[in-house]
Amino acid sequence: MTAVSQGPHPTLPELSPWSSAWEIVVSAAEPKTMAKPAQGAKYRGSVHDFPDFDPSQDAEALYTAMKGIGSDKEAILELITSRSNRQRQEVCQSYKSLYGKDLIADLKYELTGKFERLIVGLMRPLAYCDAKEIKDAVSGIGTDEKCLIEILASRTNEQIHQLVAAYKDAYERDLEADIIGDTSGHFQKMLVVLLQGTREEDDVVSEDLVQQDVQDLYEAGELKWGTDEAQFIYILGNRSKQHLRLVFDEYLKTTGKPIEASIRGELSGDFEKLMLAVVKCVRSTPEYFAERLFKAMKGLGTRDNTLIRIMVTRSELDMLDIREIFRTKYEKSLYSMIKNDTSGEYKKALLKLCGGDDDAAGQFFPEAAQVAYQMWELSAVARVELKGTVRPAGDFNPDADAKALRKAMKGIGTDEDTIIDIITHRSNAQRQQIRQTFKSHFGRDLMADLKSEISGDLARLILGLMMPPAHYDAKQLKKAMEGAGTDEKALIEILATRTNAEIHAINEAYKEDYHKSLEDALSSDTSGHFRRILISLATGNREEGGEDRDQAREDAQEIADTPSGDKTSLETRFMTILCTRSYPHLRRVFQEFIKMTNYDVEHVIKKEMSGDVRDAFVAIVQSVKNKALFFADKLYKSMKGAGTDEKTLTRIMVSRSEIDLFNVRQEFIEKYDKSLHQAIEGDTSGDFRKALLSLCGGED
Repeated sequence: MTAVSQGPHPTLPELSPWSSAWEIVVSAAEPKTMAKPAQGAKYRGSVHDFPDFDPSQDAEALYTAMKGIGSDKEAILELITSRSNRQRQEVCQSYKSLYGKDLIADLKYELTGKFERLIVGLMRPLAYCDAKEIKDAVSGIGTDEKCLIEILASRTNEQIHQLVAAYKDAYERDLEADIIGDTSGHFQKMLVVLLQGTREEDDVVSEDLVQQDVQDLYEAGELKWGTDEAQFIYILGNRSKQHLRLVFDEYLKTTGKPIEASIRGELSGDFEKLMLAVVKCVRSTPEYFAERLFKAMKGLGTRDNTLIRIMVTRSELDMLDIREIFRTKYEKSLYSMIKNDTSGEYKKALLKLCGGDDDAAGQFFPEAAQVAYQMWELSAVARVELKGTVRPAGDFNPDADAKALRKAMKGIGTDEDTIIDIITHRSNAQRQQIRQTFKSHFGRDLMADLKSEISGDLARLILGLMMPPAHYDAKQLKKAMEGAGTDEKALIEILATRTNAEIHAINEAYKEDYHKSLEDALSSDTSGHFRRILISLATGNREEGGEDRDQAREDAQEIADTPSGDKTSLETRFMTILCTRSYPHLRRVFQEFIKMTNYDVEHVIKKEMSGDVRDAFVAIVQSVKNKALFFADKLYKSMKGAGTDEKTLTRIMVSRSEIDLFNVRQEFIEKYDKSLHQAIEGDTSGDFRKALLSLCGGED
C-alpha cells in the first residue's frame, strides 16, 4: 500500500472545465476554532483581540449606553464588534459582577430586529451560537434544512463536539435525538454521521484506498440501477478532506465527470443538497461561505438569518479568505455588497465584521491568479457530455402524429394539449418528417395550419420548434434586423455561440429564405467595430484545433500590451483573437492573460470598452468559459424582475433543447439556487408554460 504524505503546503488540486475557477483558492489547512491561529498558521479572521482590553471598563461603557431612555446603539456596536469572542465573554462576566444583571438579556431588551439578532449572536461563544441556530431550525412547524446543512457540513470535528456539548448544556436535550425527530431518510442518516464528529484527520493518504473509494462511488451511482446511498454517506461522511480531494480528482479522471455531477444525477432533495455542501466544504470551506453570502444578498430581499449567521461565526476563522474569494468570484467586494444591501446600525455592524473593503473588482489576489492559471490544465481529461432535453421519440410514427395533429386542429376549437405533447416530445428531424407526412396525407401545410390555430407566445414557440435549427436561427437574425431599431442582443447571442458548422448552415438558410446574404444584411444594419465583429463571427472560420501554448502567450501579450485608453487598437486586437481562435486555445489565452496582468480578461473588456462591442466580446468570453452557464444567465435575466422577455426565453429554449439544455439546467440551479423548471413555472402561464416545461424536461 503506497502512502502519499501531504506536507504543510499541499499541492494545489487540479481543476477541469467542470470545476469552479475558485474551488482551490484556499487550499491551506482549515482554521481552528479559537481566535488565535494554530502555531505557524496565519490568522485569517477579521476580528482581533482588542489591545489594552479592560473588561470592567467595557462593561461600564455598555451599561451607560443602555441606561435611561433609549440606547446608544452606535457605542454598543462599536464596542462589541471591536472585541474578540473571548473578550466578549469576559465582558459578560464583568457586567454580571458589577451590576448583577445578564448582559445578553439587557441587550435583547434594548435592541430590536436584525441588529439585535446580530449583536446577541456575537455575544455567544461560537458553539452556543451554532446550538441556538440549530435549535431554531428544528423548533416549531417545519425545519430550516438549509441551516442544518450549512452548519453540519462545514464544521470541524472539534467544532461539532463543542456544538453537541453546548446544545446539551443550553437546552438539556440531546442534539442527535432532536435531529432524528425532525428529519428523515438518507438526509437524516448523513446528518447523524456528521454529528459524530469522527471525520478522519490523518494527513497521510493511501493511494490504494483512494482508488477503491473512486470505484465504490462509481459503482454505487453511475454503474448501478438505482443508487447505493450508503456508500456515498460512508465515504463522504468519514474520509479526511485531504483524502477526499484526491478522490474527487481521481473520480474526474476515471469517469470524465466531477463528483458534483454524479451527486446531482443520482441523489435528490435535501440529501442531494447536503452532499453537495459537504463536497464544497471539502474543496474549500471559505468558497462555500462566499457563495452562501452572495446568494443571501442577491436579487430581491435579503436572507438576513443566513447573512448574520455566517458573518458572526466566520469573523474569527476565515473571513479574510471568504472576502478574497468573494471578490474574485463575483467581481465585487463583500463589503460593497453588504453596504448596498443593508441599512442602519445593522449595516454598520456587518461592515465592521467584514473588516474592510477590498481593491478594485477584477484584479486577482496572487493565490487566486495562480489557481485561475491552472484552471484548464486538465481540460483534456474532463469529457463534458452535452445533453439536450428533447430526444427522438421511441416507436415514432409520423403517420399517427400527422393524423393526431390534424384532429387537434379540425372543427371548432383547438386541442392545444395534443399539439404541445406531440411537438415537444419529438426531435427536430422527426418534426420534419411529420410536416412532410401531413402534406402528403392532407394536402395542407402543417405550419400554416398551426399559425391559424394557435397564437401569441405559444405560437412563436411551437412554430420555432417546427423549423429546422438553421432556418430558425436565420429567422431570429432577420427579425433582429427588421423594422426600426436592431435587437443587438439577439444578434450577439446567436453569432457568438454557434459552432462553425452551425454558422455555415445559418448562412445557407438565410440566403435560401431571404434571397440575401447574411453578411450583406449585417453590413446594412450595423456599423463600426460592432459590424466588423459580427461579420467576422458570421464567416464561421474559427480555428478548430487545440491550444498552441506559445501562440497563446503571444496572443495574451498582444492584448496586454495595448495602452489603456487606446480603445480602437484594443478592440481591433481583441477581435483578431476572440473571433478566430479555437475555444481550447482561447481558454489558454485567458489564463496566460491572468498570469501576465493579474486581471481577468472579461473585467478588462467591461472596464475598457462600452456598448455593443463590449457586449459582443463579453458574450464570446463567457461562451468560451462555460457556454451552458452563459445561456443559464440569459434565461435567468429573461425572467427576473417585472415582466418576462418571452422572445429570449423562447429562442433559447427552442435552440438549445436538443443540444445542451440539460447542462444549462444544471448551471441554472447551481448559480441561482432554484431550478429552471421553478423559474418557468413561476414566471409564465397557460399553454405557453406547459410547452416550456415540457421542453425543460424535468424538475431538478
